[in-house]
Amino acid sequence: MTTSYPAKDPFSAYFQGRFQAKGVFLDRKGVIRRRFDVAITATPSADGFVLDEDFLYDDGEVEHRQWIITRLEDGHYQGKADGVIGVANGRVEGNTLTWQYRFALPVGKRKIAIRFDDVMILQPGGILINRARLTKWGIWVGDVLISFHPAS
Repeated sequence: MTTSYPAKDPFSAYFQGRFQAKGVFLDRKGVIRRRFDVAITATPSADGFVLDEDFLYDDGEVEHRQWIITRLEDGHYQGKADGVIGVANGRVEGNTLTWQYRFALPVGKRKIAIRFDDVMILQPGGILINRARLTKWGIWVGDVLISFHPAS
């Protein structure tokens, strides 16, 4: 199955319907520290889309996150979700979305502010590959790798 997307804004066209995702968190040494699955429902809105994400981690933890994504001018996006400090900002160029935000990441009984720099690349067949680089005070702490695909 080959999916085509409008050249100007492929991500608004892509994020409609249900998706499954699998991901890992790797530390700076490349050691997998956590695995997870995500069930995602993407609902178009008048000015963007809403992503409802249900995470299931390998240790049994579950988490729900809802992103409200607003499409701005010239391929720019803005997003809000619980845990995001301020707003997330993104930009589309071709089949790639770069996305930056700060997130209050739970670590034990406290939360630490981590910067996420995501690169999302649409692939043929409806696959979306996401690599998020995580930094704290400009120091690289690890990466999150996620593969999205339409739910069957």
